[in-house]
Amino acid sequence: MTSSLGRYSELLEKLDDVNQDDSNQEMLHDIESEIRQYGAQIVANASDMIDQERLRVHTWIGSSTIIAVMGLALILLIEVGLATFITRQIIQPFGRFERYTQRIAAGDFSPITPARRYRDEFTNLAIALNRMGKELLEREEQLLQSRKLAAVGTLTAGIAHELNNPLNNISVTTEALIDDLDEFSNDEKLSMLNDINTQTERASHTVANLLDFTHRDTSSFNHLSIKEVLKSAFRLVENEFALNQINLETHFQDNIPKIMGRELNLQQVFVNLFMNAIRAMSEGGTLTVRSRIEDNSVRVDVSDTGVGIAPANLEKIFDPFFTTQDVSKGTGLGLSVSFGIIQRHHGTLSVVSELGEGSTFSVVLPIA
Repeated sequence: MTSSLGRYSELLEKLDDVNQDDSNQEMLHDIESEIRQYGAQIVANASDMIDQERLRVHTWIGSSTIIAVMGLALILLIEVGLATFITRQIIQPFGRFERYTQRIAAGDFSPITPARRYRDEFTNLAIALNRMGKELLEREEQLLQSRKLAAVGTLTAGIAHELNNPLNNISVTTEALIDDLDEFSNDEKLSMLNDINTQTERASHTVANLLDFTHRDTSSFNHLSIKEVLKSAFRLVENEFALNQINLETHFQDNIPKIMGRELNLQQVFVNLFMNAIRAMSEGGTLTVRSRIEDNSVRVDVSDTGVGIAPANLEKIFDPFFTTQDVSKGTGLGLSVSFGIIQRHHGTLSVVSELGEGSTFSVVLPIA
């Protein structure tokens, strides 16, 4: 291209010289012909160069487009990866801990297993929640035990009566044997000794029931018969029924499936409900206990014919320390503790009441 332009320039200068000499027309014609030839060659070369530059520009634009698209794809990929990382590292743990706090609020203090082996904020939070759950469980066990001891205080009159009768019988029979031993026949002596043995077993049974009730329950959940749990609770308060002129009526549906639970804890719930019913019937009345299957659960209704509960108090009846009784007769923790026990058994405790008509407390527990 450069040589063609140089030759073209030389021919133009030569053409200018020849034009000044009109006698040499043949040379003029040759120069013009050669100029046209080189001009056409220059135009063709220029066209080729334009095509090459256009192709180079198109190639550059194409490469730039590919680079831009790849860059955008890389940015998008990074954003997706970052979003996934944030979801896994932050959002999902927050979701897990939301479920954990809901579980703790429902009374389930079982340990939380951290999702990661290394120590970070979420692992430390899981450890802190486990420590808090353990301490809450210990405090709750202490509260349960204190409520058991408080319940024993309310049962004192009935227990004294239950122990007094056999002890009096033993004392009278023993005195008779001491004073008139020689006057009794062997058969009479044997009969009197059998009476003493029977009364001793009766007193021993009362003490054993009381010790079982006050024992700290460290057992795990077991298959339980709700009927047997209720019967054991009846035995603890049967003298309270007699002393307070309470008529007990029971209606148990046949073939009720077993539930999962801790016997002493559930026994404590029903003792609390029975004692509350007795207090509500200060002039005597009827306590009705019904058990039946309801959907996939076992339902127990404890109904009394007492004074009832005011509507304004129904919403607060399960609150800690709430009580409608004199402070000397209760702390207001019995129903609150019972509510917590039933929650830990994945059940519900509710109440319906009408002033002057009585109250019904309902315990619903899932079938095992």
